[in-house]
Amino acid sequence: MGTIINKFGQVVNGVIKGFDRIVFKGMVRPIMFAAGMQSHLMSQNVLNKDFKTYAMSKSKAIVDYAEETSKNHTGKSTIYIPSSNERKEALAHKQQKEAGIKDGLIGVWSCVESCLTYRSSFNPGATYPMLRHEQSRCKHLYFYLDDPTYGFMSIRLQTWAPYEIQIALNGREWLRRSLDLVGCTYVLHGNKFLHIDDYELAQKFLDKQLEADFEKILNGFVPMAFPLMQEILPNMSYYWTLWQSELATDYIFDKPESLNPLMGNLMRYALISGTGDRILKYFGSPIDAKGQPHPKSNPEILSRAKFWYDGLRVKHWNGKNSVKFYNEHNVLRFEMTMNDPSKYKIYRHAENQDKSEPKKLMPIRKGIADITARAKVSKGITDRFIEQMETVEETTSLETLLSEVSSPLFKDGKRIRGLDVFGKDLQFIKALSDPAFGVSAITNKELQNKLADTDWAKGKTSKQLSGKISRHLFMLRKHGLIRKLPNQRKYELTDKGRKLTTAVNATLASPVESLLKLAS
Repeated sequence: MGTIINKFGQVVNGVIKGFDRIVFKGMVRPIMFAAGMQSHLMSQNVLNKDFKTYAMSKSKAIVDYAEETSKNHTGKSTIYIPSSNERKEALAHKQQKEAGIKDGLIGVWSCVESCLTYRSSFNPGATYPMLRHEQSRCKHLYFYLDDPTYGFMSIRLQTWAPYEIQIALNGREWLRRSLDLVGCTYVLHGNKFLHIDDYELAQKFLDKQLEADFEKILNGFVPMAFPLMQEILPNMSYYWTLWQSELATDYIFDKPESLNPLMGNLMRYALISGTGDRILKYFGSPIDAKGQPHPKSNPEILSRAKFWYDGLRVKHWNGKNSVKFYNEHNVLRFEMTMNDPSKYKIYRHAENQDKSEPKKLMPIRKGIADITARAKVSKGITDRFIEQMETVEETTSLETLLSEVSSPLFKDGKRIRGLDVFGKDLQFIKALSDPAFGVSAITNKELQNKLADTDWAKGKTSKQLSGKISRHLFMLRKHGLIRKLPNQRKYELTDKGRKLTTAVNATLASPVESLLKLAS
């Protein structure tokens, strides 16, 4: 990684990488299953058949406290939102702007949304009413605040048992507050920094976020939204998981015009690699709705921020996880969104394993104990994605790349045939070039799905296709185009592999006239 810096270093003011949006969910484990909720009702001298009456009374108390909190801090009542599709964040930003709120609670909103709860019904086997899980709808409370330490954030509370809670933070907002505390000037638009006086300091703050005691931070926000927790759920606490994380690398250019040539090349790469359907073009404005400048803006930066810009976004999904890149004004962002960390494995102890025992290769958990590992994996995926995109600036000739792989190899007394890149191996090589493999990894199963309807797999049973793919993966590994991940049957493209696949796709997409001009 580094081609962007090497080629555009003179017009890249700085690079920052770290968390963007991070959404935590809290659950009270003892009451997340019906039997546990029944035990809690028993401890409160409440019969199973009276669950609904009990839950309604507690819900009313929670809502009343929220109303009081909203009036005390903002002078306004809780605002009801009739549709769950309404963007609550936009409403909060609007209210913050109109009220001129610099920090603290911005407002409280309520909305009836889907939830998982319980229903009491007669159980013939037990001969008395018992609780069972039910998908229902209930009132949720949204608390939006601009915290002095963590910036703009939100808390969402389900007011009906089992009282699930969601807290959304943003690493860039956290960084904004950190820079404010030390007096470092910046220009911010949304969650993008268009300029920072000290990029090295900003990166240190982003790195330090991983050292935070997230359990303490999250528990500290609970009393604001759920002050009655210890009264309703005595001696219980929330178990926290990181439901969704976004880790972003931002290249901050001196002006949008400096970024445009690179964006053009990146778009062409998406088109030639067969992923043009994943391109989204959009338009946006780098200033607020009223066109007002940022209070700490640099005049030179600001003058360039008054124009509308063309936006380009390319996104690749693999299951529930994705990578994307897009531009906004003078910022080029590469971002990895992780919703399902179980797709990635790390060496760690099991939950109840003795710490003196050796660690095992196991899937990453959603629990906050694996946040550091999750960030490391996300960063690695983002870096590989950037490296693959950087091949659009590669200057090595196709002849040189082909000469390195078209000749046979002799290793350990065995002959490994050379690749027929534009012949019988073409479809396999094209399949490997899909950037979506950068989200997870190259696997035999994924390649089977991708190649199933091609001539390369024609006439093959599932077992035969799997065997053919395995042989080709072995061959490409020997030629240095892919590497095997430790202790897993997964692979990733090497730098050599990325260059070759990009060159092949570019050649296939180029008209003959253009190729003749390049060769002359």
